[in-house]
Amino acid sequence: MQNPVKLILLMATLITLLVRCGRDKEETCAFVPPVKDRVSLEFISLSDSVVNIGTKAELVSFLSRHPVIRDYFLRRSMYPNDSVFLDELYKRFTNNYLDTLRADVKRVFGDERELKNQFEEAFSNMRYYYPEAKLPRIQTLVTGLDNDMLVSDSLIIVSLDYFLGPGAKYRPNMYEYLLRQYVKQNIVPSTMLLYGMNRFGYNDLADERAIADMMAFGKSYYFAKHMLPCVPDSVFIWYTGDEIKGAKENQDMIWYRLIEDQVLYSTNHMVKQRFLGERPFTIEVGEKCPGRIAQWVGWEIVKSYMKAHPETSLPQLMEMSDADKLFKESRYKPVKK
Repeated sequence: MQNPVKLILLMATLITLLVRCGRDKEETCAFVPPVKDRVSLEFISLSDSVVNIGTKAELVSFLSRHPVIRDYFLRRSMYPNDSVFLDELYKRFTNNYLDTLRADVKRVFGDERELKNQFEEAFSNMRYYYPEAKLPRIQTLVTGLDNDMLVSDSLIIVSLDYFLGPGAKYRPNMYEYLLRQYVKQNIVPSTMLLYGMNRFGYNDLADERAIADMMAFGKSYYFAKHMLPCVPDSVFIWYTGDEIKGAKENQDMIWYRLIEDQVLYSTNHMVKQRFLGERPFTIEVGEKCPGRIAQWVGWEIVKSYMKAHPETSLPQLMEMSDADKLFKESRYKPVKK
């Protein structure tokens, strides 16, 4: 009679192999840096501080201690004056539904250690490529679904109530194809994408052609993937697994449409919006083609460039400012797979 423990281990191994073999190639890891010293980030949870605000004086004190949250994350300038701004925030922060949001945040994120660990993984990897890079502070809070995140070189702010997922009582008011992506697993990948875009994406702001946008997005996705090398591509670009698989299988048709519609060198806002902007699908290609498809093509071009030029480091890629050079030297061939 076979040893039951060995049989269970054998079955587990077989299942793991089958799952791995069934995955799309995009599920594989990029280069995993041999990080020796993991960074420690300043990570501050402010959710309880917000929920415990009971008077306007306490609200003013909180906003005075956190001017970036006040001015940029909560968008002070959108209100006609300080009095209206404070009244609106006080009503929101003392509403009972904020307690529900805070309870859901605790249910989903616990003590937030897992989130902190993923941020530290990403920035430890960044330090491998950029040893002298300054590390940002991380602040988390609940805002009553007012904003999702703010990303800069020195400070990252995340409103956790935006990322509670489908089990939450309250969720942001947006289209379902966008809402499905606001889950906790997407916080750090999305943050690193924005971090890459802010720091390295647009090297030539005067170039308003679609190809420049495509290369900027492509570099940013490539950067983010290398900060979290084993996170699937679909997570970074907010596609489902089926959508990214379909894009790979139909990239020849997608490329044909980009050329036929003269998208690459267009500066027309409407043309760029159709292929680069947020949409449920790119109808010009087909009803099953996801939106922002030219962003994905830009990422494929950047991957092709790095494959053709293995001597190029990640920092060298991110500093490339000539979109035409990056595109032409990528040797990108949209072959149907």
